[in-house]
Amino acid sequence: MPTMPAVAVTESLPITNPHSLVDVKLPVPTPGPNDLLVEVRAVSVNPVDVKIRQGAGKPAEPLVLGFDGAGQVRAVGEAVEELKVGDEVWFAGDRTRPGCYARYTLIDQRVASRRPGTLPTAAAAALPLTAITASEAIREHIGLSDDDAFLMVGGAGGVGSMAIQIARTLTTGPVIATASRPESDEWCRNLGADATIDHHRPLADQVQELGVEGFNGVLSAYSAGREGDFAEIMAPFGTLVVIDAMPNLNTNALKPKSLAVVAESMFTRTQFHTSDIAEQGRILARVAELVESGRIRSTMTERLKGINAATLRKATEMVESGHMIGKVVVEADAW
Repeated sequence: MPTMPAVAVTESLPITNPHSLVDVKLPVPTPGPNDLLVEVRAVSVNPVDVKIRQGAGKPAEPLVLGFDGAGQVRAVGEAVEELKVGDEVWFAGDRTRPGCYARYTLIDQRVASRRPGTLPTAAAAALPLTAITASEAIREHIGLSDDDAFLMVGGAGGVGSMAIQIARTLTTGPVIATASRPESDEWCRNLGADATIDHHRPLADQVQELGVEGFNGVLSAYSAGREGDFAEIMAPFGTLVVIDAMPNLNTNALKPKSLAVVAESMFTRTQFHTSDIAEQGRILARVAELVESGRIRSTMTERLKGINAATLRKATEMVESGHMIGKVVVEADAW
């Protein structure tokens, strides 16, 4: 059986430990009926990779992380129709399957699409997971449109960087982001935010200074204990979407304005094989069109070479630092 190089977790260890991610050889996977066998050209590291590694314990089999990537289709399952061998695709993966820190990975055709031809492979690999997360939050949960006001809490992060851009394509109203450093402020404004506020300070006074009467939608990466702050600045019947945890959620703070709270995970459709699973492929195809029309740009800010344990440990340290602006991508040099 042919094998391939991959990077795996064999024990949950701090990322500074050289054994936290290790180089392994694994069998090349065989596509099922709906699968694409993709030769991986570039991967992006996300907070979900950190969380899964930290909680993995000692897995029975080497655990391959990585969900965000771009590459070339090398084989297809018998039921695949839209994509073919040789296509350049991008994808955000599936938590129920091995990830893409490997030369080859299997992707369900329904959650992949052709990547934008205007972007180099590495720049494209920065976008899929965050594009799907932001699209599901803003288009599906919030339903942002017309002149709605939108706030992204954590604007310079991976999801925030995409959310600002996607919101800007959907509303003529104010698109605001939170940023606590000058470099984060500049990044958010360059992506299309009308203004930024500091999420380390009380929000209401800052929002009032901007003249925003209430946000129809808020997407938050920093949510714990903030429901009172959010309720104060949201419009009645608005929607708060969170991508982190909100332990001890106080719904009393939300009730006066009849606010909705949604916990967003872009893995829901693949984990539960929902009937609309193909919507994720459609999201990626739509984002590819927005990239090619110049309305969305890559959020890659760091690019490293070599999909191997040492390089992925370095990339993961950047993510764990909590100071990343945009996304870090690891590009294959040679397999």
